[in-house]
Amino acid sequence: MSSDFASLGLSEPIWRAAAERGYTTPTPIQAQAIPAVLSGVDLLAGAQTGTGKTAAFAMPILHQLAATAATAFHGPSSVRALILVPTRELAAQVEESVQLYGKNLSLRSLILIGGVKINPQMQKLRRSVDVLVATPGRLLDHIQQRSVDLSHVEILVLDEADRMLDMGFIRDIRRILAILPKKRQNLLFSATFSPEIRTLADGLLHNPVSVEVASRNATADTVAQRFYAVDQERKRELLTHLIREDQWHQVLVFTRTKHGADRLAKHLSQDGMQAMAIHGNKSQGARTRALAEFKEGKVRVLVATDIAARGIDISELPHVVNFELPHVPEDYVHRIGRTGRAGNNGQAVSLVSVDERKQLADVEKLLKRSFAKEIVAGFEPRQHFPSHQPAAQARRPSTPGAQRRAPNRPAAGGNRFRERPKTSA
Repeated sequence: MSSDFASLGLSEPIWRAAAERGYTTPTPIQAQAIPAVLSGVDLLAGAQTGTGKTAAFAMPILHQLAATAATAFHGPSSVRALILVPTRELAAQVEESVQLYGKNLSLRSLILIGGVKINPQMQKLRRSVDVLVATPGRLLDHIQQRSVDLSHVEILVLDEADRMLDMGFIRDIRRILAILPKKRQNLLFSATFSPEIRTLADGLLHNPVSVEVASRNATADTVAQRFYAVDQERKRELLTHLIREDQWHQVLVFTRTKHGADRLAKHLSQDGMQAMAIHGNKSQGARTRALAEFKEGKVRVLVATDIAARGIDISELPHVVNFELPHVPEDYVHRIGRTGRAGNNGQAVSLVSVDERKQLADVEKLLKRSFAKEIVAGFEPRQHFPSHQPAAQARRPSTPGAQRRAPNRPAAGGNRFRERPKTSA
């Protein structure tokens, strides 16, 4: 058994654990970040979701902690490496990766998240922890309870820092930073580098190495993006039609609101789909159960809000649907980044009504490209999208071995989909 990870300087127990899961070749972010982290310098890393950034910091952190375990402080409740993340789902994903790559090492990891009882966490914190993965709010709860000792932290990671700022965690982060030892290694990972992120980085990082493997707000080349024009009130009907006609078996659907997620999941279930919703108002147990059943294929459609979907990591998730376009265009990039991960192909479908033309324009401006608006026969919208491009035919792939029929229309040799013809603005 061999691995290209060995050439980056990682110890054999770590790259062997990765190789046993089929990970032998580093991704670009891993190839650049791992040597930097191993050298002990601060790091500012930019990478779009799905590029393997979790391993880019988890593997070298484990290497360093194992190498210095004999001389490190191991007092009660002490923490050596602290990884802060914005959501519970992402925390679970990161801690799972830490366990995966560290399974051949004598290191202890722990996760601290809200939505579950705090007392069992306090019990586990009575022993020293090598790697602590936490959300800011729950970590502050433990700090107030004096159940965690952060005075010996050697390495700090801020993962998905852009999302933490978007969610209003900056005050919590600054409170946590204030009690950490000044001498430590700092790693900041972010999908985008907004002015706010730059300001945070300037105050946190000391002479950092910067790595960026994708242009700001870029989407993965492995994700095919399609936009279907449809009236708002017919979106659910069209979504059901697409799932059935194309035989989608694992679909992550995004809505803007928690209420909208619940309502859509209920309607899809009434349409005969196995669907569940996941959002911030759900208990942690319900969120964990829904995600597990979705990964196992027991749930066909998972309807999620943006915050709840952060950290959903399914390497071969084939389909993401924007039931509604987000108000913040950067969230579009995060949403569709749930598919097309780890080199796999994926499809991102957006159902766009004419009242969302501003959100669509914002996405196109962000990505510096325009998208054709396709129409499913039988779901023609009453209102037209303004267009400044000549109409073009868009063909939808056919199911192998079968000629599909559009609803209430006979099979024919023409296209099922076409772009909205040009109209006056």
